[in-house]
Amino acid sequence: MEERNLNPLQPTQALYSVSVVLPTPAHSRLPEVLSYYHSASLPLGTLVRVPLGTRELLGVVWMPAPGLKTPEMARLKPITTVLDLPPLSKAWLDLIRFAASYYQRFAGELAMAALPPQLRDLDEAQFARLLKKRAKKKSEKTTEWTITPLGLSPEQEQVLKQLQSADPRPKLLFGATGSGKTEVYLRRIEQVLAADDTAQALVMVPEINLTPQMEARFQARIEARFGAGTVVLMHSGMTPAQRTASWLAAHLGQARLVLGTRLAVLASMPHLRLIVVDEEHDPSYKSQDGARYSARDLAVYRASSEGAEGSVQVILGSATPAIETWHNAHPVGNKPSRYQRLDMPSRIHAAVMPTVRLVDLRLQQKSELMAGGLAPALMEAITQRAGRGEQSLLFLNRRGYAPVLHCGSCEWKSACPNCSANQVFHKKDRRLRCHHCSLTTAVPRQCPLCGNLDIGMQGRGTEQLEELLVQQLGTQFRVLRLDADSTKTKGSLEAQIASVHAGEIDVLVGTQMVTKGHDFRRITLVAAVNPDSALFAADFRAPERLFSLLMQAAGRAGRDASISNAAEMWLQTQHPQHSLYKALAAHDYPAFAASQLAEREGAAMPPFSYQALLRAEGRTQQLAQAFLDSAAALVQADPAFEPWRDPTAKNHVTLYPAVPMPMQRIANIERAQMLVEAPSRMALQRMLTAWQPYL
Repeated sequence: MEERNLNPLQPTQALYSVSVVLPTPAHSRLPEVLSYYHSASLPLGTLVRVPLGTRELLGVVWMPAPGLKTPEMARLKPITTVLDLPPLSKAWLDLIRFAASYYQRFAGELAMAALPPQLRDLDEAQFARLLKKRAKKKSEKTTEWTITPLGLSPEQEQVLKQLQSADPRPKLLFGATGSGKTEVYLRRIEQVLAADDTAQALVMVPEINLTPQMEARFQARIEARFGAGTVVLMHSGMTPAQRTASWLAAHLGQARLVLGTRLAVLASMPHLRLIVVDEEHDPSYKSQDGARYSARDLAVYRASSEGAEGSVQVILGSATPAIETWHNAHPVGNKPSRYQRLDMPSRIHAAVMPTVRLVDLRLQQKSELMAGGLAPALMEAITQRAGRGEQSLLFLNRRGYAPVLHCGSCEWKSACPNCSANQVFHKKDRRLRCHHCSLTTAVPRQCPLCGNLDIGMQGRGTEQLEELLVQQLGTQFRVLRLDADSTKTKGSLEAQIASVHAGEIDVLVGTQMVTKGHDFRRITLVAAVNPDSALFAADFRAPERLFSLLMQAAGRAGRDASISNAAEMWLQTQHPQHSLYKALAAHDYPAFAASQLAEREGAAMPPFSYQALLRAEGRTQQLAQAFLDSAAALVQADPAFEPWRDPTAKNHVTLYPAVPMPMQRIANIERAQMLVEAPSRMALQRMLTAWQPYL
């Protein structure tokens, strides 16, 4: 790292102005690009530290700038530090420019979100020690992997041939759960890395808890062939030092494969040749805090924009693709599809999908089991499987013991005083917790309003379900709960998942974190205890997400071909005739997707229209909504916006009234939103770009 002297300007110095982007938000009063001076012309993409007010910030050299005379430099501040690293590539800079423009952010916000925070603080000596430590660690790493080659199914072989074709379109790998998509990813990565000694690949997964098992599998294959240290992780759960080390390995080309979550899509990988987005339908790929973006969509853009046409391939894998992705994989009229669809409908080794059984809760008799949330027939099936040495998985997407406490006399509920949500009862430590603002309070001995001592519980969570199973199964069988509460300590998640794989657990209870990606070989029964709560949600994507979640959960059962014939998926529901459940029972995603597309086309919803949400926060709901209404009024009063507001115009944009967000208040901050809709993406983007100055 090169430190620069901050001596006053000398008349004979040859100085250059340098344009730098910093982590300044779009709503700040600062320009998007700030000017500084330096004694040399710096390449675009150079990482620098510059003063801003009383702080020193990390920035990126963004635009070329001509040399200026010394008097003109007097109003500029000097660059304080130039990091001794290769500049970020032009392709990376273009990716950030596009993302900033499309998602209506300043470039510096996205650029800094993509860089490890530790780069802002390390001095020259610390940075040198970090590089030396990484080199030493890499040379000492001598792990030997034992690889057992796996035979490919005919479907896998066909897909691999299609992936080697010259078709430059993004690939949708539509494969059933257990069809061997991960093996296809590995084979394709090996092909790409072997063809070019410098090539890099990026694999994204939706959840941090999926990375440990994926890391082990990818290391066993990739590092055994291409060398120790060639696989690195990249996700927000890593320490600052770990994130910096992984980023440097990718940026310097030492890492051949980066495995990470959504933030990895912005990683600096100068020799990127392949991007894999596993479970591409997952909503976790969309960032909802800070710099908002869709990692899946950016992966598609990055593959199409970097290098020559087709030189960077993108594979989107899923058993239940996002409706937009599915739509893009089908031709429209005489036009070919935007994505090429590759099908793997069969499970490997002749395994079959589980039989789906619908339990009509309306016909169940009241019993102790039903009070705890389980139908007697389901409890009997779980007991039988445990007796045969098989495992069962029960999925309930509510952690805690009960979602709410209530008083039957005065209708008091354990509402959070800071949020539009209830505090959840956690029996283990007798506390009420808000899962939104983290407020924790003691359980009241009596109703705070009327003094009634008989406070009851409404609903059930994973703690209550675990307790019921322990009572029914006794000490003969082992029950494990896997959710955000039971995996707080470091290493607990890996240890608990390992115990499931080792057969030490008979019944696994968990939230959605147990339904995705795990290859549990002994599970023959999966049960969704209360899936109806998501059937009629306000979000138009709720049915799509519920179907994906249940399909993924079903995919955990029967993955071992020797026991797959006995695999079952139980659904406890008040609506057994619902079309979603019928499609799920037939494992017929295409039929479900067709029905969803027909509904959305009739209602002019995405992907047949384009939408954006403008959100505002304030101390009161009236203040937040007033801001949005004022912003809309300013636009509507400007004649320049008239063509976009004409309902008969092709580029018509509709602004809907401001309303409270579904979760109206969090941590005493009121939240409101305004929906903006247009029939074309270009019209919506033009509208949002022109609206920024008003906001």
